[in-house]
Amino acid sequence: MSSLRALRVAGGIAATVALLVGYWALLAFVPVPGFGAGDFAEGHNLANWFDTRFLPLRKWDGDYDPEGLLSTLPAIASCLLGVLAGLWLNDDSRRPLARGWQLVGAGALLIVVGHLWGLQFPVIKKLWTSSFVLVAGGWSAMLLGAFYLVIDVAQVAAWAWPFVWVGCNPLAIYLVSNVVDFGKLSERFAGGDVAMGLNALWPGLGGLVLALVGAGLCFATCRLLYQRKVFLRI
Repeated sequence: MSSLRALRVAGGIAATVALLVGYWALLAFVPVPGFGAGDFAEGHNLANWFDTRFLPLRKWDGDYDPEGLLSTLPAIASCLLGVLAGLWLNDDSRRPLARGWQLVGAGALLIVVGHLWGLQFPVIKKLWTSSFVLVAGGWSAMLLGAFYLVIDVAQVAAWAWPFVWVGCNPLAIYLVSNVVDFGKLSERFAGGDVAMGLNALWPGLGGLVLALVGAGLCFATCRLLYQRKVFLRI
């Protein structure tokens, strides 16, 4: 690893740790009026209190938002984990096979550390807690490492085309999904009552079928855009 790349990695790790520890310290030790410090319950914590008073306009959960002001700090740490993973995979000083397995191992370590931290700072997505960042980042790293090993190292890539379609147009499908209700469409295509009747065979099976049909519709939309060479960029 070059000295510049090593500096970038060290800086990224330091910034990620500072953001996660700093966010934990704010929520754990700064008292919230009426509730005190270290209360992570909905509406009782510092992040929710901060959004209620300082986040303008419409908020997702009434008085506060799961992607609010303070929770932006650990969200940045999530992005930095992705940057670090990219730097790792592009490090030519290591063999590709080693890079993939090391990323899988790092992801497993993040999951363990995240759950251990979660004993004191619970894994809560709506608060984007530091423990959630580690657990979510850990699973993402493991999956990225596994896909890298299968697609780039083993060269077994034909099955991954649907992910290429989505990856080329993530903004487009995000915007379309806010206009088109893929959930309702999947009920129409799969037959909502018929699909939910599958729950009698296995609890949750009907919901899984509807989710898969909805995902298939998203993939089909992205495939159409890909074939027509329509790519939304910022």
